[in-house]
Amino acid sequence: MIIYLAGPMRGIAAFNFPAFDFAAAKLRADGHEVFSPAERDRTIYGVALEDNPTGDNKLANANVGFSLREALGADMVFITQTANAIALLPGWEKSSGANAELATARALGHTQIFLGSDYVENK
Repeated sequence: MIIYLAGPMRGIAAFNFPAFDFAAAKLRADGHEVFSPAERDRTIYGVALEDNPTGDNKLANANVGFSLREALGADMVFITQTANAIALLPGWEKSSGANAELATARALGHTQIFLGSDYVENK
């Protein structure tokens, strides 16, 4: 499957990138192609984006020029043009972005995968 990985980011330290990285690696090990918004954002804005203890968009914009509008736009392009599945990290229910991404994936008939705690790294 070609999976878009969704989950909570804003309001979480380092925008929850470690959780996205762990889940993406595990899904790839299972043989899937994965688009992770954390990886995309890191590529565009650099690792300095993760230097954000509260996952605050305004701080990210001030520090590295992060644009939520641009990031969500790119994510939606992948969901609508390439993905055939969406995988959701625990906590997705509280994320307005993940809810919008899920609604789009559902409208397109994508497979929905609700990831459990085994897709969250235990430290």
